[in-house]
Amino acid sequence: MQYEVTWVFHAMGYSMRDVNPPFSPISSLYRARFGTRVQKIPVTIAETCPNRMGLKGMQTCVFCDEWGSAAYPEQKALPLEKQIEAKLTALGERYASSAFLVYFQAYTSSFLAVQRLRNHFETALSFEKVKGVVVGTRPDCVPPAAIALCSEYAAKTYVSIELGVQSFREDRLAFLRRGHTHRVTLDAIQRIKSASDIDLGIHLIFGLPGETNEEVIEAAQTASSLPIDHVKLHNLHVLKNTPLETLYQEGQFEPLELGAYAERVALFLQHLRPTIAVDRLAAVSSRWDELVAPDWTRHKMRSVQHIIDRMRANGEFQGQFA
Repeated sequence: MQYEVTWVFHAMGYSMRDVNPPFSPISSLYRARFGTRVQKIPVTIAETCPNRMGLKGMQTCVFCDEWGSAAYPEQKALPLEKQIEAKLTALGERYASSAFLVYFQAYTSSFLAVQRLRNHFETALSFEKVKGVVVGTRPDCVPPAAIALCSEYAAKTYVSIELGVQSFREDRLAFLRRGHTHRVTLDAIQRIKSASDIDLGIHLIFGLPGETNEEVIEAAQTASSLPIDHVKLHNLHVLKNTPLETLYQEGQFEPLELGAYAERVALFLQHLRPTIAVDRLAAVSSRWDELVAPDWTRHKMRSVQHIIDRMRANGEFQGQFA
């Protein structure tokens, strides 16, 4: 299988150029939709999530730091319009981009009251260069009202929902302390995709204790059977002041080295249907002072290029066995 595209890594935050990547990059999905390169602007509008609030006995996810996956925690206190203005300037100059998606990334954005979420949509879309919105959330936090709101806006602009699925296995979800089940994930996906033309992505984590190649393949097969549009992959890594740091210090968890993680990613992609776009190949720790392990998570370009080089050297590509 050959992909006759030239992929610029801007969609994942990179500046290197790669021709014919061995998978379907989300940049191609965006270019087909918008006719140009598109850059995401991560912003923070939510302040917490059900886990951190301890609802129904839930606990903070084992990997989550105090910033709730915020890309720019220093901007958390700024009004939304100021967050957007700052990144329009910075990212526009860095990547020469003229089209952007506002990504409500940190914590659980759909946990807000629907009217507040509507107001945030309106603020984001008031910027001429903003072509749509991306809502980061959890499978157990997509009530009918939130889906209806996203469906309403999807009829007139680009709307994407990214679900933090992380795993399709109940034992893995329990270890991660996600607080939702596989059944809840499947229900959320079906409800979102049956509502309207909402673009839907999922996040998956590899590198959990005792993980096998068989379950990686199973994850790819499950994802391929679902009506999703893209997938974002993460390696389980250790940040300071997280439950996972305690397990790491006690010798109960050891993160994957880059070579082993690259093998998992390649295996997953080989069994993933090629029509699913790939949003990210690996996690990146933007706050180096908080990263405990593994060290390679600091280096975005190096880790991604390693995965690509490995797949090319072995003749591996997305959908090879799908």
